[in-house]
Amino acid sequence: MCCSHLLRDLEDCAETYPEAAWPTQIQTALRGLIHAANLARRQSKNAIEAGTKAMWLKSFRHGVRVGLSQVRRLPGPAKTVAQPFGRVLLEVLRDREDDVLRFAHDLLVPPTNNQAERDVRPAKTQQKISGRLRSEATAEHRYAIRGYISTAAKHGADVMATIRDALLGRAWMPPDPTPA
Repeated sequence: MCCSHLLRDLEDCAETYPEAAWPTQIQTALRGLIHAANLARRQSKNAIEAGTKAMWLKSFRHGVRVGLSQVRRLPGPAKTVAQPFGRVLLEVLRDREDDVLRFAHDLLVPPTNNQAERDVRPAKTQQKISGRLRSEATAEHRYAIRGYISTAAKHGADVMATIRDALLGRAWMPPDPTPA
């Protein structure tokens, strides 16, 4: 789950419920965890400092609980009853906490999917301009190449050397992940 998108949605909640403290509290907790994770990575640590992590997790969970108590679920089937603004977001933050905060528990996981979005942006731009991609096969090839290059770059491989080696039949492969 992308924290950039969640923070944007929480900002909308803060505007919708200006007297409520929970949207800002959850945003602050997420930003605190992101900062702590980035700091730990820069310091070549394997984890966020335990006390810092516990403090931000407590703040995050408390904000979600308060939000759920203030933005009540409307009874009825989900397909026919629209929930109050922010309610579904709060339920996602509660029910999928492991996914939302994975970056705080595993420093190899980024807090956002910004890189993945950047990888597909050129094709989406072409689609917007021309109204279509040239062909499905061309789009698949483009995504395969961009994914290969992006993955190599994320692993610190020289992109040009990786492309050259692939064209010469010596494809680069990412290392096997170390078991946790």
